Amino acid sequence: MIRRLFIAQGRVQGVGFRPFVFSLAEEFGLTGSVRNAPEGVCIEIQGPPTKVETFARALETRLPPLAELTGLESAEMPPVADEPVFVIAKSSAGSEHAVLVSPDTALCPDCRSDMDAGRRKGYPFTNCTNCGPRYTITRSIPYDRLSTSMACFPLCKACREEYENPRDRRFHAQPNACPDCGPTAWFTRLNDPVRTGLADPASLPGEVGLRALAEFLRAGGIAAIKGLGGFHLACDAWSVEAVARLRKAKNRPHKPLALMVPDLEAARALAEVGETEADLLLSVAHPIVLCRKKESGLPASLAPDTNCLGLMLPYTPLHEAVLGQYAPLCAGPAALVMTSGNRGGEPIALGNREALARLGGIAEAFLFHNRDILIRVDDSVVRPLSGASAILLRRARGYVPLPAPIPFTATGCVLGAGAELKHTLCLSKGKAAFVSQHIGDMENLETADFAEKILRHMECLLQVRPDLIVRDLHPNYRSSELAEIWAKEAGIPCLGLPHHAAHAFAVLGENGMPGPALALTLDGTGLGEDGSLQGGEIFWVHPERAAFKRLAGLEPVPLPGGEAAVREPWRIAYALLQRYNLLSDVPFVVPQEKEDAARLIPAMLDRGLNCPPSSGCGRLFDAVAALLGLCAATTYEGQAAIRLESAITPGPNDPYVVPPSTTDPTSGLHTLPGHALFLAAAKDSARGVPVGTIARRFHLGLARMLVDAAATLARRHGIMAVGLSGGCLNNAFLAEALVAHLQECGLTPLLHKILPPGDGCISYGQAVFGAARKNF
Repeated sequence: MIRRLFIAQGRVQGVGFRPFVFSLAEEFGLTGSVRNAPEGVCIEIQGPPTKVETFARALETRLPPLAELTGLESAEMPPVADEPVFVIAKSSAGSEHAVLVSPDTALCPDCRSDMDAGRRKGYPFTNCTNCGPRYTITRSIPYDRLSTSMACFPLCKACREEYENPRDRRFHAQPNACPDCGPTAWFTRLNDPVRTGLADPASLPGEVGLRALAEFLRAGGIAAIKGLGGFHLACDAWSVEAVARLRKAKNRPHKPLALMVPDLEAARALAEVGETEADLLLSVAHPIVLCRKKESGLPASLAPDTNCLGLMLPYTPLHEAVLGQYAPLCAGPAALVMTSGNRGGEPIALGNREALARLGGIAEAFLFHNRDILIRVDDSVVRPLSGASAILLRRARGYVPLPAPIPFTATGCVLGAGAELKHTLCLSKGKAAFVSQHIGDMENLETADFAEKILRHMECLLQVRPDLIVRDLHPNYRSSELAEIWAKEAGIPCLGLPHHAAHAFAVLGENGMPGPALALTLDGTGLGEDGSLQGGEIFWVHPERAAFKRLAGLEPVPLPGGEAAVREPWRIAYALLQRYNLLSDVPFVVPQEKEDAARLIPAMLDRGLNCPPSSGCGRLFDAVAALLGLCAATTYEGQAAIRLESAITPGPNDPYVVPPSTTDPTSGLHTLPGHALFLAAAKDSARGVPVGTIARRFHLGLARMLVDAAATLARRHGIMAVGLSGGCLNNAFLAEALVAHLQECGLTPLLHKILPPGDGCISYGQAVFGAARKNF
């Protein structure tokens, strides 16, 4: 007989790992114990050597659905005499741990079946070790019921028996519950003064309340529904009037609204759902998936700027129950708008009283429940690419807090303080980096407060304290100000990193590239080392050495009015047409109410007055979109680029051809002739070429120009890999064109796989850079 200790690290708590180990031990006739511990799951196994070896192999190859091993250590131990059985021992706590908290996971097929019959029929909080809430209800590690928001729901006898039975799939499922002992939901309308929206007995509970909610939505009402990581605002997606009221109340005139549909059949009735889209919709994360629209009769106002619909399937039993009541009331495919429960720019509402206070002016009714949400988490958004790949546009529910790698030896803890827009935070822990959920745009105190709460929560879960902070180079960003405050409070250094260098470190780090590579960083705006506004750059980067150099950038475009030009792209197009004497040749119309402002632009350009130059690739998209009459002013970030991509019509591979880049003899910096792309589009517009053709030629020409420059620089530096990062990579047409042309040039394109290419990856890039700096 031999005895061996195994320490399993990774996502091994709250995912059925201990009962899995128990069943393996029984299968092979082994004795010993398994317990949760700070360092992971500790397994002591005893038996004949051949069976212990077989057990060890099975431990790595037959994992439960949600488990993930990042490490498995083993050591010999002295055998224990007369040990009768294998047992599951009590968890132990400690100050250090190597355990990953699981993301919240969509309702599994077994639990969905349980909602059809038996004691959990229709119960909107059904779950097991293979599904349900995790991150949003977890206070601390180890992941036990007392450490979650389920601590206030004592288990009934039947649930206790499941919870304590290692052969039951609900063994130690911490959120386990049933109608007799678990959370409850209720529906209330604001126009009824008796029903306050709190736990008032006059409110409609359970199935009665769900039925009332469904009827209310079908009649055109707007409701706030408490979900997994916060509230949704919901209305009937088929109701033009309800959608218009919701948009007006949220002050969200154009930005696309996400839809929840009951199943794949309904999704396929509304949009093109191929194999990749279906796999994403049905994955354990159940994100919002962008799918190409069909002619379905849905209001165009749901997504007026794009040819895609954001669709998701019910991912909690509560959503399943809501759609179950709503779908039979619909003559066609059931579809509910499910958008974040907030006012523009604020974090999503979390608690019942908070939702009443913040959403009462938007929602006319509420579906509440009494399971506390400890951590706000928005829905994740994914965009499929050709083949089986996809882009994460927003990383949150279902993906957080899964780690990203640090691609070299690293120690200690670095805090990446993130960007200003699409803000996230990142804490490194050795060779792993933990990026927070999408926090939002740091434009108000509420979002800044949310960011600080997430930082403290992550420190608690990971049991780390940063010894270095890396922030964006822009000193006036709120994220930079917070970073300096946190660094001063902790007495640790705080470094600044240029925005687009952080993008470069992020895409290369995510792809496990410790050595030198190039990176194309394409977005709207970020501050460079020289204080200029950048966003269309080619960098040489050596992540392991924390080294980078800007090799090339787009020819800057003027921004008349500064930030006003970002909100009003017509200004950029007008300035370029003025500069090249094309105003009389191109059918370009200044918005009538902006004619006085337009008359000032020539003088502003001549004097260089409030016309900061920007090499941002996003600004070039803005200029072309405005030139073509697609977007004179924006109501959300990236709107002009989204409209320009959506305008593309199929056709030949006929890119605009531009002159080669020029090189500064002093600095060696290459300038890429982006203006030539705008001029080519302007000339085609003057000739009456269709907008869809111009949009296609512009995208293809931009990709060709960028890749040709990258190929030249790659040969010069002896490099084969080229990373692609920045918000412009949210554009699927551009991303696919860049990848295809890089491959044609014999280069290896590197896309983001587990993080967004937009500013949601900035904090991770900062952490990778900081981890490398600590090695020198």
